[in-house]
Amino acid sequence: MDMNVSQLLRDPIGSTRDFKIDTLIDITSDGKSHKIQGECHMLRTQRSILVKCLLNTEIELSCNRCLGKFLQPLKIKFEEEFFPTMDALSGAPVSLPEDSGAFTIDEQHTLDLTEAVRQYALLAIPMKALCKKDCAGLCPTCGKNLNEGDCDCPKQKTDPRWSKLAELD
Repeated sequence: MDMNVSQLLRDPIGSTRDFKIDTLIDITSDGKSHKIQGECHMLRTQRSILVKCLLNTEIELSCNRCLGKFLQPLKIKFEEEFFPTMDALSGAPVSLPEDSGAFTIDEQHTLDLTEAVRQYALLAIPMKALCKKDCAGLCPTCGKNLNEGDCDCPKQKTDPRWSKLAELD
């Protein structure tokens, strides 16, 4: 997702550009591309370009309860500063901030959103992926997917020492 921002770097501070995004990115580095759609707003600041994006995609995940595959929609929202490595007017190298993880704009004034989108998409993936809120999971005895119906396993007997707790219902 390369964008030429040379004109924006030459424009006065406070200048803006809006971009529509509709591209494919390999989010999980597994060789599968995911369609990314949305909008990005770029603002020229004194030392950089501030990029605000609101993007949408879907990623295939495995449910943590039933192990079934499902598509999880992701909303990717971020605000990042991209620092130029070369002055757009003079062509002289520009010193970068001390933060080594800062996003940069290359010598040809091309801003690449790919890595920022990939990082924020990974952060948007839920920690506990569920195919649906009320996923029944797998039977601990036979392994049948309980979303497809009950299994034939006998119901476990409760330990008689805990029987008084059942009466508290």
